[in-house]
Amino acid sequence: MDILAISKILADYTAVITAVFAVLFLILFAICINLHLKLNYMKKRYRKMMSDGDGESIERMIMGHINEVHEIAAINDQIRADNENIKALLQTALTRVAVVRFRAFDDMGSDLSYAVAMLDSNNNGVILSSIFGRDDSRSYAKPVQEGKSPYTLTSEEQQALNEAMKQGF
Repeated sequence: MDILAISKILADYTAVITAVFAVLFLILFAICINLHLKLNYMKKRYRKMMSDGDGESIERMIMGHINEVHEIAAINDQIRADNENIKALLQTALTRVAVVRFRAFDDMGSDLSYAVAMLDSNNNGVILSSIFGRDDSRSYAKPVQEGKSPYTLTSEEQQALNEAMKQGF
């Protein structure tokens, strides 16, 4: 086809081509108006969302909450450190205690004598014992290191020590 044939076809169909372009223009114009209305609606919703009833922006609210989270994280770190200090302190606190009451002498009517073992979590501490007799009473304190005493223990003192060491912390 040559140029003359193409120009003749265009001349014959000019009205049809113009009508098609006019319809396409109207469709595109309607789409643009629809998009413009939707965009305005979205802008209104965005402005409403970005500010609460008091006029404070959500961005400011979020930043405030982020600051609060940082403060709470710092407090949590302090609580963790305090908790570790308490755990370390409790390792040396007397947390294992056992009492054994016994009758030291057959002529005594009740279990007035006793042995008390008081230990920390490493089985270090002391055994206190008291023997009550008819005319007098005697008290003893024996140190304990790692579950053993450098002094000879009576069977009641050993029983108190064993019971205390069974306790877990």
